[in-house]
Amino acid sequence: MKRVCGTICGVAALALMSGAAISEELTLGIGTEPSSIDPNFYNFPQNHATADHWSETLVLKDNKQRATPLLATSWKPLPNDNKVWEFKLRKGVKFSDGSPFTADDVLATHKYALTVKTGSPVGRYQRNKTLTKIDDYTVHVTTGSPYPLMDKEMAMVHIVQKDMAATKVTGDYNAGNANVGTGPYKFVEWVQGERVVFEPNPNYWGKKAKWSKVTFRPIKSDPARLAALLSGAVDIIDYVPTNDLDSLRKNPKVALTEFPSNRVIYFWPDQSRYDSPFVKNHDGTPAVPNPLRNIKVREAISLAINRKAIVDRVMSGAGIEAEQMSPEFIFGSNPALPKLKYDPERAKKLLAEAGWPDGFKMTIHGPNDRYVNDEKVSETVAQMLTKIGITSNVVVQPKATYFGKTRSGGPMGTPKFSFFMMGSGSNLGDGGSQLQFSHHAYYPLKNMGVGNRGRYNNMNVDALMLAQMEETDPAKRQKQIQDGIAIVMKDWGFIPTHYQKNIWAHRPDLVYAGHTNEKTKAMLVSKK
Repeated sequence: MKRVCGTICGVAALALMSGAAISEELTLGIGTEPSSIDPNFYNFPQNHATADHWSETLVLKDNKQRATPLLATSWKPLPNDNKVWEFKLRKGVKFSDGSPFTADDVLATHKYALTVKTGSPVGRYQRNKTLTKIDDYTVHVTTGSPYPLMDKEMAMVHIVQKDMAATKVTGDYNAGNANVGTGPYKFVEWVQGERVVFEPNPNYWGKKAKWSKVTFRPIKSDPARLAALLSGAVDIIDYVPTNDLDSLRKNPKVALTEFPSNRVIYFWPDQSRYDSPFVKNHDGTPAVPNPLRNIKVREAISLAINRKAIVDRVMSGAGIEAEQMSPEFIFGSNPALPKLKYDPERAKKLLAEAGWPDGFKMTIHGPNDRYVNDEKVSETVAQMLTKIGITSNVVVQPKATYFGKTRSGGPMGTPKFSFFMMGSGSNLGDGGSQLQFSHHAYYPLKNMGVGNRGRYNNMNVDALMLAQMEETDPAKRQKQIQDGIAIVMKDWGFIPTHYQKNIWAHRPDLVYAGHTNEKTKAMLVSKK
């Protein structure tokens, strides 16, 4: 009883202080539960979305991943040394415990983020950076070379109160014993598999919280999540199943928010091996030399794919035809690249010109539980390729076993597969970092081309990717990235099919702002 009374009294006091009554609760049904409440534990959309409620970053990436001020009001390279960035911190900010936010909290969080031990730590964005306190509201960040991604990487690390950063570990955050942040809400509890709960932060420096209580309910099953919305058990859901979209669009009791995703779905062709393991002649003998190394064959594969049919029929409109790595709103996307054509007759001619007039056999590999309709997309592409003479069958695997094989499941650390599905989204909202990751030559020891699973190789692209990594003039850097993706597409260095859309379904009296990075959070929900 004391806990309930305290909550009600606290909310009432907040309402009086803010001048606006906050009386309505919000329940969100999410398809993926955060793996931790530690805000710097893992670089995953729902981890970040959950953390955003109670802790904040220096730089905010808005719903289209553009850098905007949050706990930092401004940032820039020093005019006399572009290896040093100066961040000016927001004054008058308090943590949920009432303590002031200063540069000490930034430095303590930086130190803590480097210690978090997970497979993909947020702390990687703090490596090779030295933070120096100039005064309580100024921090200098030094790198070994000019670094244009500074503001976007600083947007990945959530600031926690300095004493918590110095003494607490991940388990303390999960238990609610370290969750002192500057966000619009306070952490209440995490009951794993059941709920994550937040209440308004009365010390919040910005616009006051819209909801008296926010509850995230993880519901992994698509049908169960949709049923929860239709029954009124939740107010909004994410990852709306595409096979229900047509009926939901006609349902007056439901509203949909459809927002472009930063994730492109594509296929990697094996461009390095002379004898690729899953490419055969029609009689089953090895197809050598590997036809996927031939640029005309790769172009023929692209021409055989009807992207509009994939978007309209397989995705039920929950996608956008892709012609390059990054969608138009991502920095570095090249607006000059043309829409990719569907021309199966031209595809057949190219195969003949490449020396494969009768085509060949190929196995397409893909996941069956990672991307929206991933198995259906692979099957559809296989049918399209078969029509031009590339007889294709599909083998799918769960993501837990699939992705490791795409990296190094073959002999001598090569990818196991020959032609396989992948998806890529830019966590930073930056086309340069994404292209360097996927299409620089594969040099994992130098952290270059780590995601280059087709082993694409073009020295001109490598040179452009190295240059853009140190170019601090935005216009020059954008041109370098755009030139790089133009070369990749001319080489048919990968075969894109579509960009996903992120779709939320919710009560018709609600509005959801949407987010390119699949984030579901209460701050983006408002009443009509």
